[in-house]
Amino acid sequence: MSTQVILPRIMQVGEGASLEVSNVLASLGCKRPLIITDKVMVELGYAGSIQDALSNSSMTADVFDDTVPEPTVASIQAGVNKVREGDYDSIIALGGGSPIDSAKAIAILGKHGGIMQEYKFPRVVNESGLPIIAIPTTAGTGSEVTKFTIITDETSDEKMLCVGVGFMPVAALVDYSLTLSLPARVTADTGIDALTHAIEAYVSKKANPYSDSQALSAIKLLGPNIRQAYHNGSDKQAREAMMLGSTLAGVAFCNASVALVHGMSRPIGAAFHVPHGLSNAMLLPAVTAFSIPEAPERYADCARAMGVAGASDSDDAANKKLLDELHALNDELKVPSPEQFGIDRDTFLNMAPTMAEQALASGSPNNNPRVPSSEQIVEIYRQLL
Repeated sequence: MSTQVILPRIMQVGEGASLEVSNVLASLGCKRPLIITDKVMVELGYAGSIQDALSNSSMTADVFDDTVPEPTVASIQAGVNKVREGDYDSIIALGGGSPIDSAKAIAILGKHGGIMQEYKFPRVVNESGLPIIAIPTTAGTGSEVTKFTIITDETSDEKMLCVGVGFMPVAALVDYSLTLSLPARVTADTGIDALTHAIEAYVSKKANPYSDSQALSAIKLLGPNIRQAYHNGSDKQAREAMMLGSTLAGVAFCNASVALVHGMSRPIGAAFHVPHGLSNAMLLPAVTAFSIPEAPERYADCARAMGVAGASDSDDAANKKLLDELHALNDELKVPSPEQFGIDRDTFLNMAPTMAEQALASGSPNNNPRVPSSEQIVEIYRQLL
């Protein structure tokens, strides 16, 4: 079978890539962009740097900075209103996964109208919205190279997965220098998110030779550098490796899909407002242990790519080292349990059956090497406490 590979039309990668934004806009025939970002990006001066780069080419850009960490229908609508009030021909999405996810939804709704609930999966959104130039500032979500966005319906606490070519940015400017100011906590959570993307893409039932090459390359960059980026945020070499690894992991899972970790992670985020990367980190060791029996060779490849196992290690030995490493990584990066995060134990356990059903309904667990029952998912949730 053949594999359809979907990527941004333009990718600019490396230090200073974000400053090429005016040239990229010009190549797309765009002249009036709206910058969609958050207040932190404005405070750090990143939005201003983009505006300065544009002004050097006689372009101006307004800023919408009211995106929120876990985008909601209401927060999206505010951006849609901004787009409809202005005569914008493009969107510059600046920030982590949340501003970029927000921009994807705003670009579609701003052009085509309707409400976000009408665009959620199983609908596949292939119509084009306003062209998006994505400039990621975290090494984590890979949203700059994916055809997905996740928006929370605050009336039901459902994290709606929205899928389709229409959500793929037209351009991605991958500039690791924008990650040098990231706090250690964000570095850890987004870094493990990226590692999860790469591992899940590699073990996914939808994996293919193209996604495998991207996933293994990502793991080789992420595994050996995440600790250094966490402990020494000014290490340019580690930051560059993490940023490129995150983008490659995004390419991998966009073309192979995610699996059980993500299926179980979204309900935790929706119910208890745990940041997405952090809930992935909570789950990764337990889900990996559950899944290894059905894909020992694949997980052993991941261990070798991370550098924690060698070519001479048997698959069993490599997988033991992989599990040891995932636990050690969570310990070193201070990933809390749900209780340590502040979630009441009984409330979490009472919610577990509902979260299990939501996880299964997302479809992601069906891509896992070992597809769990609802009861098995509840047991994995219990193991997190």
